[in-house]
Amino acid sequence: MAEPMAAETVAPSDLESYQHAVRLVLTNDVITASRPTAAALKSVLAWADRMAKDFQELLGYRLEATAHHVRLIRRLDLLDGTQHSLFAAKSGRSFDRRRLAYLCLVLAAFHRSRTEIDLVDLVTVLGPSANAIDGLGFEATVTEHKRAVVDVVDWLVERGALRLSDGDAESWAKDSEHGDALYDIDHDICTTLFRPLRPLQFVDSARGLLDVEQTEAARRSVQREAAARRARRLLVEHPVVYFGQVDEATGAALRSAELAENLARMTGLSVERRAEGVALVDGSGRFTDRRFPGRGGAVARAAGLILAKIADLLEDPDSGPGVRRMTVPTAAEVLDDLIARIDAGRHTTDSLPVSASAAVSGGERTPAWEAPFVETAVLESMMRELYEEFGAGSFTEQWKYDTSGLLAEAVVLLTDLGLVHRVPGGVLVLPAAARYRNIKAAVPRRDWRDDQLALDLSDLLTEGQM
Repeated sequence: MAEPMAAETVAPSDLESYQHAVRLVLTNDVITASRPTAAALKSVLAWADRMAKDFQELLGYRLEATAHHVRLIRRLDLLDGTQHSLFAAKSGRSFDRRRLAYLCLVLAAFHRSRTEIDLVDLVTVLGPSANAIDGLGFEATVTEHKRAVVDVVDWLVERGALRLSDGDAESWAKDSEHGDALYDIDHDICTTLFRPLRPLQFVDSARGLLDVEQTEAARRSVQREAAARRARRLLVEHPVVYFGQVDEATGAALRSAELAENLARMTGLSVERRAEGVALVDGSGRFTDRRFPGRGGAVARAAGLILAKIADLLEDPDSGPGVRRMTVPTAAEVLDDLIARIDAGRHTTDSLPVSASAAVSGGERTPAWEAPFVETAVLESMMRELYEEFGAGSFTEQWKYDTSGLLAEAVVLLTDLGLVHRVPGGVLVLPAAARYRNIKAAVPRRDWRDDQLALDLSDLLTEGQM
């Protein structure tokens, strides 16, 4: 079956405008009249019909567009740690379990009959619901509980679900006896924000959050179409997709030049194809939530320098401890492990009768592949060398005395970017990491903003953006 053409009816002169709208939809959880910018909603609505068709045919996604908001309803093939980035406080700190739970309970408290609610009434409703859940609870005298409520309310205000009409949430947090805040409720956006694929009371396992295409007994042509949609989703949602981590059907679809080029036409990104996998490369930084290498930033800087150290080790193994290779787990195996750990924290661990292979593959597995293994002790030694070479102060005051903490954050970043894979005792270095082997050519400079040493990696940005 021929590849459905993205932006089929879009004139060449309008293609950039269409691609800009697609990137806005893919990089924002919800678009309103004021979020992310005042002009964004108008830009997206101009192409809503065309995008809705392309998202459905190519990715199996549903575009929900009204005159007041736009949201893309995605299908989840995998669960991964990057998905929590949507939920964060104004400070940038990711929501913890308490804040995520409070967010769900707060949304449940907004009855359609009410058009406004004040913070005092809201916590009056929230308290009994939270206290009925073992390990959660809410006490108005506990500062952390109040801070969690403020973070949740601010998150809803930012997305237009609530609009402050009087008072101040911070005043309430400081003095809940006298402070208060009054909010107008936009029920349409509240409904848009909370749209589970199935009733959560029927989800017995984290596996139930996945939207599985049941194609095992379907026609071969239908299976190929499902594998192609799965391949496109992986390319759009992940920095890099390796052939060795997906099933044969998805791998075959990824190897199609037409598939990746079609996504490039849809998004305005560039295709980078290697023997090990495929990536959509964003040299502009307009389609990513994690710029790398970027400029400055202690975590990104440390991650880049660690990659340089790893490259030296792999290119000249005699200069350090020997490097052995280990089998890289498939996406299905990683998913199985993650779901098992999530379900272990639940009151019940009964899982739905859906295998991980069904969730992320169409059948046959690809042959096992291996990658270099770098032990944690070696990474720690590398980080200490960087502190000695550049000085502890070059990694900002936050990390000046915390080499292990900075290393941990750098490894998380590299994992999110698909450059390494964490395993017990260290990391597996994935093929895309090789594109940063010359990152050490960036010369340390003194950053005029904070008098900290930074790495000016702008020359590598176009080549290195994932």
